Amino acid sequence: MCWPARIWVVRIWVVRAVRTKRLMDQPQWMGHDRGMTVRWGVAGPGPVAGKVLRDLAYVPNAVLTAVGSRSAERAEAFAAAHAASAGHGQVPTAHGSYRALLDDPDVDVVYVATPHPHHRALALAALAAGKAVLVEKSFTVTPAATREVAAAARAAGRFAMEAMWTRFCPAVVRLRDMVADGAIGEVRAVTADLGVRHPVDPAATQSYRPEWGDGLLFHLGVYPVSFAQMLLGAPEGVVAHGIVLESGVDVEESALLRYPGGRSALLFASLRSPSPGEARVLGTAGWIQVPPRFHYASRIVLHRDGHDPETIDAPLTGAGYTHELAEVTERMAGGHIESEIMPLADTVAVQDVLGEIADQLGMRVIEGPAELP
Repeated sequence: MCWPARIWVVRIWVVRAVRTKRLMDQPQWMGHDRGMTVRWGVAGPGPVAGKVLRDLAYVPNAVLTAVGSRSAERAEAFAAAHAASAGHGQVPTAHGSYRALLDDPDVDVVYVATPHPHHRALALAALAAGKAVLVEKSFTVTPAATREVAAAARAAGRFAMEAMWTRFCPAVVRLRDMVADGAIGEVRAVTADLGVRHPVDPAATQSYRPEWGDGLLFHLGVYPVSFAQMLLGAPEGVVAHGIVLESGVDVEESALLRYPGGRSALLFASLRSPSPGEARVLGTAGWIQVPPRFHYASRIVLHRDGHDPETIDAPLTGAGYTHELAEVTERMAGGHIESEIMPLADTVAVQDVLGEIADQLGMRVIEGPAELP
């Protein structure tokens, strides 16, 4: 092995050793037994929850024990359809109210999958009931509400995390490791797009209702913003431009995020225009391409000056939600109250950017109440 290669290997080993020590030195504990089975409940048994929780079957020591909905019939149907996630052929308990779900002693963590404006009340109530929470992204629809939930989780000493599954995809984990190891030098810019062609009728305002958290930003726009935050941190400036319907709901936007030292992120999302769904991380010594669709990546391509492109395949388990569910389960079993990969500080930083974009576009943002009805 030549000297440059040896230096590169030694440097990678040292960086990884330091990173491992930091993780070991910074645990936050809840007092759970590491070998425990983590019992899951879900609030909001809709299509998103259905897709996510089918992957719970791939997670060791995790079972779905309860379903909560404002409709008893909907809760019962969801519970019957997800018996496989309950283990031992059991059917999860169906509750006809969110309060009954939170009062269930057989639930350790609640997956909040309701419309975004309802996240606040459910997360606060779950934490007050002694439950941990996995809150679907976007975490809330305002920065203030996100800070409120984060503060409540820390005060209660309970685990809380945003369900940003992208960060836990094995390919994205590899990307972060390569960036940390200096594979592309200093990161200078991030680009990401995520567009779909969705029927948008400006006259049909009932199709997009701000009181339900409808529109682009809180559903798809959060992905490029969170990806940039993961790599560059919180920006010092945001410039946004886009299209907002008369109802106050957004359907397309682009944003330029400015960071110290001249670094930047260029982001685009749309419900009107299909786009590749690709991301790139650009550095001083090369770049990493995340082929479509970047928000559930299973492959990355490393481009370095003077070298042939290197493709790294890292398949998803199940539909890809397995990895975030495993993170919550393992952290809960280990007694941690936050994820090192998706900490609450990152969620707050992402929500600040979303709030700035919403303000600049003139969106009508309606946050839900702090208490369950």
